[in-house]
Amino acid sequence: MGWIDRLFGRREQEAGVLYRVVVARAREPHWYAEGGVADTIDGRFDMIAAVLSLVLLRLEAEPGNEAAGVALAERFVDDMDPQLREIGIGDVLVGKHMGRMMGMLGGRLGAYREGLAAGSIDRALARNLYRDHPPAPEALAHVREGLLAFHRALAATPAAELVEGKLP
Repeated sequence: MGWIDRLFGRREQEAGVLYRVVVARAREPHWYAEGGVADTIDGRFDMIAAVLSLVLLRLEAEPGNEAAGVALAERFVDDMDPQLREIGIGDVLVGKHMGRMMGMLGGRLGAYREGLAAGSIDRALARNLYRDHPPAPEALAHVREGLLAFHRALAATPAAELVEGKLP
């Protein structure tokens, strides 16, 4: 999709609702208060990436949702671009930063995929959500249990509902 699609809002129609509910879920205060996630630009990015990763993993688990996953990732890019500009990143550097952010999202996607397959996401959380500065054990447990409960609820939710923006 190019600038014409953006101009006519096609990306917004494709995954806008789902992306907005992903961000809303990631911005819930309990992640930051009880979970010890830093309430900073980086911490909010990390929490959005964690929730977004679980949704993307759910979509990829069921064949036929590739386009929905791509559209959701594109919405992430569409959201992050103006965020970077708002914090003062100039036009010349935005593309470079966006490439890094997409790489970070891909890395987190892989880390959460591996952690879920291995039966523990603690290592992925410590590295990607807490940036190797783990919080108190209670805070880590809060985030771990919250994300794992979300993961289980996603697995029980039909992909068609997710694509419509109906998160469990």
